Amino acid sequence: MIRRIVCAASMASWLLQAQQTGPLTITQAVEAALRNYPSVQVSQEQLNAAAAGIDLARTAYLPRIDALAQANRATRNNIFGLLLPQSVIPSMSGPVIGTNNFGTAWGSAIGALVSWEPFDFGLRRANVATATAARNQADAALKRTQYEVATAAADAYLTLVAARETTEAAQAGVTRAETTARTIHALVNAELRPGADASRSEAELAAARTQLIQAQQAVEIARANVARFVGGEPDRIDISAPALLRLPPEQNVAPLNPSVNPLAIEQEAVVAQAQAQLRVLERSYFPRFYLQGSAYARGTGAETNGVILGGLNGLAPTVQDYAIGFTVTFPVLDFVSIQAREAAQSASVRAQKERAKQLAVDLRAQWNGAVAQLRGARRIAANTPIQVAAARAALQQATARYQSGLANIDEVAEAQRLLTQSEIDDALARLSVWRGLLGIAAAAGDIQPFLAEASQ
Repeated sequence: MIRRIVCAASMASWLLQAQQTGPLTITQAVEAALRNYPSVQVSQEQLNAAAAGIDLARTAYLPRIDALAQANRATRNNIFGLLLPQSVIPSMSGPVIGTNNFGTAWGSAIGALVSWEPFDFGLRRANVATATAARNQADAALKRTQYEVATAAADAYLTLVAARETTEAAQAGVTRAETTARTIHALVNAELRPGADASRSEAELAAARTQLIQAQQAVEIARANVARFVGGEPDRIDISAPALLRLPPEQNVAPLNPSVNPLAIEQEAVVAQAQAQLRVLERSYFPRFYLQGSAYARGTGAETNGVILGGLNGLAPTVQDYAIGFTVTFPVLDFVSIQAREAAQSASVRAQKERAKQLAVDLRAQWNGAVAQLRGARRIAANTPIQVAAARAALQQATARYQSGLANIDEVAEAQRLLTQSEIDDALARLSVWRGLLGIAAAAGDIQPFLAEASQ
């Protein structure tokens, strides 16, 4: 699903134009988020790095060739004795000549060493498998990031729609309060009602305007959140969501399969990567076999009898040699450390498997909660039209009773507040049904059916 959205997003150059010349649909908002949100690009580059890691691991199958060329001028004093392996004192070849002076001679060397490991008991294959598992994990992480960004963008879009509907209901409440205030002022001016009623109507009008300002503030905040995903300035975000203002048709909820959720797929990839790393450790305590060949030449300006040749003697390699050999290395005492690392990695594998189980439990709980929310939202959405109709009738009756002198201003004010709140509840009830559908789709790991239905 996400891949289809990404492909569409990468080709949809019209999206920016849509932001400028027309309202944004929920599908367009999700596509823009998948293309523009930085976390998606971060995951994409991590995938690219992991793919390059496979090529790096495969280079271990190639032979190693080291080439060297050197020229130096140095003393040629040499003594007999042992020198332990180190990296400070330069090595010297040749016999001990029994002198000790500071005369120098030219020396040169050129050569190449080819080293190849013909077999490795599966270590290189295990390293390639580990790199492949890392690539698969990065790919799963990319899909998980795309899934999370798409879900968050859709949720932000629903929040903006809800805030906008609340603003429209609050605006209707202000309009009613203004009409009532004008009527009461006329009655007060005609001395048919006390002046306290005018003050009360002004207070109710101010309260309605405050509610409208709060709703408008919520719209601006929601618009800024949508702009965070789709890019651009918040004041340029306009939306078109006719389908979201209607109740979606009743439909059977498909059973949950947690294993197809991008979160679960990523966790399974993490388990596979941990298992691949364990197999590398299991192949580490084996001998390493190297087939080696070397060809080299050396030159020196010093003779074995102590005579130093003059001029440029020694700057050109004049003595050639070659060698072919087979080397075996074995880290005898690495057994303890490798065994400890295997134990730690085995524990990591078990932990990742338990996390996969926990994730399946969490997704099941998320899905159950979304199903419960959807069912409750549908019942509420079926009841709120009755609430709105009753509140509207109550306001009409209270207004008529007040105008005929049979009711006080309190009844009218209470009826107006009840109608405004009922209209807000009715709008939000329908959006709660859509939010429940989004929650079910998110738990299932595929919001494409939700987007298709919400964009009709």
